[in-house]
Amino acid sequence: MFGLMQDRPLLISSIIEHAARHHGDSEIVSRTLEGPVHRYGYRDAHRRARQLANALTALGVQQGDRVATLAWNGYRHFELYFAVSGMGAVLHTINPRLFPEQIRWIAEHAQDRVLCFDACFLPLIEQLAPLLTSVQHFVVLADAVPESSKIKGLVAYEILLAAADSGFDWPQLDERTAASLCYTSGTTGNPKGVLYSHRSTLLHAYGIALPDTLNVSARDSVLPVVPMFHANAWGLAYAAPMVGAKLVLPGKDLDGASLHTLIEAEGVTVSAGVPTVWLGLLTHVARNGLSFSHMRRTVIGGAACPPAMLREFRDRHQCEVLHAWGMTETSPLGTGCTLKFKHLGLDQDTIEAVRLKQGRVPFGVDIKIVDDDGNELPWDGVRYGHLMVRGLWVIQRYFGADQDAVDADGWFATGDVATIDADGYLRITDRSKDVIKSGGEWISSVDLENLAMAYPQVREAACIGWPHPKWDERPLLVVVARDGELDKAGLLAFLAGQVAKWWVPDDVVVLDELPHTATGKLQKTRLRELLAGYRLPGT
Repeated sequence: MFGLMQDRPLLISSIIEHAARHHGDSEIVSRTLEGPVHRYGYRDAHRRARQLANALTALGVQQGDRVATLAWNGYRHFELYFAVSGMGAVLHTINPRLFPEQIRWIAEHAQDRVLCFDACFLPLIEQLAPLLTSVQHFVVLADAVPESSKIKGLVAYEILLAAADSGFDWPQLDERTAASLCYTSGTTGNPKGVLYSHRSTLLHAYGIALPDTLNVSARDSVLPVVPMFHANAWGLAYAAPMVGAKLVLPGKDLDGASLHTLIEAEGVTVSAGVPTVWLGLLTHVARNGLSFSHMRRTVIGGAACPPAMLREFRDRHQCEVLHAWGMTETSPLGTGCTLKFKHLGLDQDTIEAVRLKQGRVPFGVDIKIVDDDGNELPWDGVRYGHLMVRGLWVIQRYFGADQDAVDADGWFATGDVATIDADGYLRITDRSKDVIKSGGEWISSVDLENLAMAYPQVREAACIGWPHPKWDERPLLVVVARDGELDKAGLLAFLAGQVAKWWVPDDVVVLDELPHTATGKLQKTRLRELLAGYRLPGT
């Protein structure tokens, strides 16, 4: 016997329809490449998305075709999110920070048919256009085609829309239909494509809006600093219209001064980004004696939040840090760190220790840790293991692959090493390839990095395992000094007072800057290349 309830598919088009109907005047605010701030509501965005769907249809785009974007966070990119997926095609967001050869490889692997790009990327697209054999149409996200353009047949987005009618009926697709495509960072080998469905995207948007995850509602002004080309802006581009929140899109300027100005002008209450972005914002705010008038929550993911950063947000700005973990393969949210009832009323140090973890899973996701032989380890907050995940918005198979990316029970190996405590709170201690094994014992590079960041003279820190003839590996700390000054002996003494003696790094190397991936994560492979030839003291 089946239930007698309505059976409507979970489709991305239903999000923008709901936002237009019930939150039509809620604002989408974009800082444009041209300079002025653009404003309109979800009702207008829905109308333009329907126009765009008609325009893409006129270009010959069919269901299943890939439409690529190379763009910052802005209202036109937002319209592409809903028009492309809503019509049954696949939105393929490409990271413009990648090397041109990586972009070419990704676009060719995806067999993109249309490429839409911000005007600032015109020189890059002119370089790539002759090499993109599958792309039939190039669209610049602007009012008009730049006079300097050398791309044959290039069309301007606004001209394309002006020629299209807004009377488009969203098709009733199977909810398992492919909706969007994101490629992993590709730090080892070629990037891999993660193909999201309408169903997985909607369930993920529901999940991140929950009070126990990112807690997004119609009462919020949401600023996704995380780019729309990075795992779909962590789902916020879908969750904000789903709940009717004001959506603030920062464009290309993500420096501290630009972000603070936008946060204050638009009454931002919640924002999301990687630690390197918040480091720049907090530095600007501190140097200029500024504060936040409305921002009370900030989501930090992509890398561990240093304790010093959490304390600065909390103590100086009364802003709650929501630590999160995820990856492209998990849509991306896997866990979010909010407290349980049992934590209320506990002392600040105990609560802080919880908040510094990556948190617990929402309904729809499950996690476990296993040893090298695949045996599940206990949730005691002590034992380290390889993190496995499965769930309603977790990858089954990479795009174009012949085999599933999960084991027989549906578990996906994340490549992270972690502990899980008795309350289900996850703490990432390393990437599997970055874990430091000294004398057969594991040392957490993440813990050492976080502790080093609390030292007043350290602006940023990375810890890597370095070859040692006796111990196999020893920790080497690499830092960027704040204001160019660093007392190495003082830093090592500071660490010695907080960790086991054998955890203390053998040396500290100071660099002007640390290498990062295109998504803002520390690039430890590149760091090792930069330090080629270095030898630990006494070896």
